[in-house]
Amino acid sequence: MQNNILVINCGSSSLKFSLMNPINGQVILSGLAECLLSPDAVITIKHHEEKEKSNLTSPFDHQVAINFLVSYLAKHQLKESVYAIGHRVVHGGEQYSQPTLINADVKQSIDQLSKLAPLHNPANLQGINAAEQAFSQIPQIAIFDTAFHQTMPEKAYIYGLPYKFYQDHGIRKYGFHGTSHYFVSKEAAKMINKPVEQCNFISAHLGNGCSVTAIKQGCSVDTSLGLTPLEGVMMGTRSGDVDPGVIFHLVEQLGYSLNEVNNILNKKSGLLGVSQLSNDCRTIEEAAEKGNKQATLALSIFSYRIAKSIASFSCNFQSLDGLIFTGGIGENSMLIRSLILSQLSLLNFNEDKTANEHMRFGKQGNISKNSSTPCWVIPTNEEWVIAEQTFQLLEQEH
Repeated sequence: MQNNILVINCGSSSLKFSLMNPINGQVILSGLAECLLSPDAVITIKHHEEKEKSNLTSPFDHQVAINFLVSYLAKHQLKESVYAIGHRVVHGGEQYSQPTLINADVKQSIDQLSKLAPLHNPANLQGINAAEQAFSQIPQIAIFDTAFHQTMPEKAYIYGLPYKFYQDHGIRKYGFHGTSHYFVSKEAAKMINKPVEQCNFISAHLGNGCSVTAIKQGCSVDTSLGLTPLEGVMMGTRSGDVDPGVIFHLVEQLGYSLNEVNNILNKKSGLLGVSQLSNDCRTIEEAAEKGNKQATLALSIFSYRIAKSIASFSCNFQSLDGLIFTGGIGENSMLIRSLILSQLSLLNFNEDKTANEHMRFGKQGNISKNSSTPCWVIPTNEEWVIAEQTFQLLEQEH
């Protein structure tokens, strides 16, 4: 059956793609176009365990990258197998809590929501427009990062600001990484052989961007990321929670412009800012092992903020089925997991060191001792969620 889904994740200067079987998650082809909008633009395609890297021609944009992909698919007799295209869209605001068939109105909404995600939504829209031109007869579906969190109650998403800012301008907590939290919660439910609707989890997606989510009876009831991906725990280059007064102090007392403050908080803070070395956790762990005090401090703050967020979200539950680690750091850093769990003994998390050391590079399983609350490492698969939900929406409509 020709029902493959082409998954597109478009950034401002990149375009990630996968051609997948939505039923079993098999990846037929995958790749990345990077350095778009510059003469260094390249596209790498992996197919049949072989990688092919090519320079892109002028104008080096998303349309050129998609056209190259279309040519590659046609050349390898794969174009006809594309049933639909699933697009990752970062911000869906309050209107989108489900996979959505893209039309002119939906595109207009995504554009209007760019004010809430100025770095992401315009790029997502570029990918949609390019794909529509290249695949004019194929349905395009939007899968929103914020959708999974639309089940949060008001007490979790309303800020302590004058209520008119929410009413008039939609200023509230939205949360992100929704497809990742959704996927790993379903996987964890399978591991304990319970319907996800009966499960209570706390999920920690840890990578360059990080978020912690409380999942009650299969639904998100709180999450650490907010109106933007700047709120919450410390991340690779983002500060996470700071006293809002810091912003006024930087502007009024230290003479920074608002643009400079925005850049500091989003791009120069977090692991990078504290360690003064890198935003890459592996680099910082290596430096800490050699006695670098700034690196040690960065890891200490990072793990403490995450542990504190996990502990605070426990107030949502009478009982907890377990904790989930996912994302690049969550899946691969034994040290970070160990540091976090060591601060959660009150919630009955006790690390099994041997299991923790074993759980890397795509492996999944429990890293808690038998008598403890379970803690799983589960590799995320956001592309499969996008493919699966795209396929399911179209099957429902037929």
